Amino acid sequence: MDITTLGIDIGKSTFHLVGLDGRGHPALKQKLTREKLMRFIANLPACLIGMESCPGSQHLARRFAEAGHTVRLMAAQFVKPYVKGNKSDFLDAEAIAEAVTRPTMRFVPIKTPDQQDLQALHRVRHGLIANRTMLINQIRAFLLEYGLPVARGVGQIRGALPGLLEDAENGLTDRMRTLLCELREDRHR
Repeated sequence: MDITTLGIDIGKSTFHLVGLDGRGHPALKQKLTREKLMRFIANLPACLIGMESCPGSQHLARRFAEAGHTVRLMAAQFVKPYVKGNKSDFLDAEAIAEAVTRPTMRFVPIKTPDQQDLQALHRVRHGLIANRTMLINQIRAFLLEYGLPVARGVGQIRGALPGLLEDAENGLTDRMRTLLCELREDRHR
């Protein structure tokens, strides 16, 4: 096989490949499982491999580079204009193979495992902060429904909530007090 460029459409368990020869003509069209893909790539002469940047692509990119291939990852939005016809996995793989050869294409850097770990930590932290903000806003909204406004901010709700929960004269029902206590506990987890 004279494959100079390989486009891979990544799936969870199967992968669709389209290989192009030196003139850009299709020379391979194949569907492989993960295990067969790794063997295929290990036995393939060095070529340019393109994939969309998605979960799992970073690991595959590192493995393919270790096998001597040049690997380029692209954001899906930049590949989409190269898809011909209705969506199918083979058409996506062909579009990836075409897009990866474009000189003006923007590529996603291949990350090291340490970079991926750091990115995961940032994503988890961002999610935790977003959840905390959502809980605080929800608590503030519930309190406002009972005519008990609390200023914005973590410190404001942290300072005001214990007193509001203990005040038997502020109009909060027992059910709402229980709910607010549970939400406060969720915020502390």
